[in-house]
Parts: sequence; C-alpha cells; structure tokens
Amino acid sequence: MRKLLAYPLTVIYLICFGITILVFHPIQLFCFKVFGYQAHKKSVDALQFFLIRCLTILGTRITWKNDFELPIDKPLLIVSNHQSMYDISPIMWNLRRHHVKFVAKKELGKGIPSISQNLRDGGSVLIDRNNPRQSLPAMLQFGEYIEKTKRAAVIFPEGTRSKDGYPKPFRMRGLELLIKKVPSAVIVPITINNSWKMLRYGKFPMGIGNHITFTIHKPIEIAIFTDKKALLERVKSTIVNAIEH
Repeated sequence: MRKLLAYPLTVIYLICFGITILVFHPIQLFCFKVFGYQAHKKSVDALQFFLIRCLTILGTRITWKNDFELPIDKPLLIVSNHQSMYDISPIMWNLRRHHVKFVAKKELGKGIPSISQNLRDGGSVLIDRNNPRQSLPAMLQFGEYIEKTKRAAVIFPEGTRSKDGYPKPFRMRGLELLIKKVPSAVIVPITINNSWKMLRYGKFPMGIGNHITFTIHKPIEIAIFTDKKALLERVKSTIVNAIEH
C-alpha cells in the first residue's frame, strides 16, 4: 500500500521539482551576471528552501541535531557520509550563513538546470575522479579559495552515495589535501541517516514518509592535531559510528 501511494506522490513531486529548478535557473544566471556573488548566493539559498518544501509532498521530515555553535570567522571543512542527492539541499539551507561549497564530480557541472549552474559559478569545485592531473590542482586551488574567503567546503569521502545506508570505504585523500591548504579550518563531522530511503525502490517511485536526520558532531580544530592520521581516523569513526543500520 505504501509503495502504491508512492507512485502518484512521486509524479507530483517530480513535476514540482522540475518546475522549481527550471524557474530558478534564469534567476540564478541573472543574479550572477548582473549583480554578482551575493545576489547569486541569495537566489541559491531560495532555491534550496523551495527544493526542501518540495520534499514535503513525499511526507519527508528533516531533523537537525546540533549542540554546537559553528564559527563564522573561520573556514569550515564539513565531512559527511553520503546517502543520496537529498543530502545536499538540507546542508546548503541549514548552513547557508557559512557559504557552503561542494567537492563534486565533473559530470554534475552540466545538464541539470540551476544545480549545474550553481556548481560551476557558485564557488564549488568539479573534479574528474579518474584524472589526477585535473583533480589535484583543482582541489588545491579550491582549498586556497576556502582558506581565503573563510567559507565552508563539503566533502563526501565515500565519493558516491550509499544505496543501503551502510557506508562505503572512506577515501580520505581529498580531505588530506584540504587540511593542508586550509590550516586554519575547523572540521565539522556530520552523520546523515535515512536519506537513502528516498530511493529505496529505485528512482521511481520514490520512498515516502521518511525521516532524514543530520547530526553535527563536535567541531575539531585542525591546528590542535599534530598527528594528521589520527585526525582523519577520528573524523571517520565519529561519522560512521553514528550511522543507523
């Protein structure tokens, strides 16, 4: 019965989602080309708000658990497990005052209205995971940008989403590079739970009635760690140990 109900709700959701990204695409372009970064940022924030509202059609609830005050005068390295594309908008909206940017695969930089445009022009970095000659300089430049602007970089060390909630192996090379290039940063580990259930049936129909949770763990000052391997292991274990199975 639940899956049967998911069919019409998914159709309605996809229509609303499609309209939203189509409407905001020219708005983003106009803001970026005419008024610059700050106007573009506000249009992207508004886009995330409406994308999250679209999820309510599917009965999706989103809860944030955060007992910590994140600094706004230091760059942030946000490290999280990755369960679906529905991880993105809540992070961008909830942490919008930190000017969130993403480490994303280059394929996402074209073909998706609004989303591709923001990844290209909004300060994120697009990397070719199969081409170190492109990805390494791009990551280093991105790290310099985050350090200079004191904004927030989001990285998913798994590289791709987990389809069943169980974490994939964490590849920490990207985070290592960012730690070197953003030495003044604070690492913010986040654990995401139940986002994978949005695609429990595949791409169609979508899962309905899901409660997605985002848990922000205690921020970690990079500067106080002399043993970077211990730092990476602490970040990984903090995230993984809070994943619900």
